[in-house]
Amino acid sequence: MVGWAGPSPRDALRSRGMAAGATSRGSKEELAGEAWRPLARFFFDTARHRQQFLGQQGLTPNDLRAMTVLAPSSGLTMRQLADEWACDASNATFIVDRLEERGLAERRSVPTDRRVKLVVLTARGRRTLERVLERFYEPPQELLQLSRDDLEAIRDAVTRLPAEPWVPATTATSR
Repeated sequence: MVGWAGPSPRDALRSRGMAAGATSRGSKEELAGEAWRPLARFFFDTARHRQQFLGQQGLTPNDLRAMTVLAPSSGLTMRQLADEWACDASNATFIVDRLEERGLAERRSVPTDRRVKLVVLTARGRRTLERVLERFYEPPQELLQLSRDDLEAIRDAVTRLPAEPWVPATTATSR
């Protein structure tokens, strides 16, 4: 698996005197950590497949993230994009330049203020995103090794997570 230096999820649980599926007697925060560590590790360990596919499409993970933010919008300013991507304006400019060079996004002037540019996905960008997401969301083979009951339990648990991602207070007020 890709560059993971930590113990396996089962080894981490065993080092705490627990077997997979055991009940934690610690705090809710400890239990959340026990749930999160194997999920995070699984995500990182299966990144190679996602990155390989994106590379075949000429995209990076940042390109995909940028395109998913732009897709539902009628355009976002560079400042809004930088806030959304939690990066500085120069990095947002670099990402948009990459998308624009490949015909996936374009900058448009705002009629009421020509100094402001909105970034939007092009028709080609929307088609590319649709095609990429279709394949990107295919489950990794390792996930298919779990039983139907385990998959249902994971699905049911993660669908109860908040729909909106956590936004730091410093950027939440600037939107």
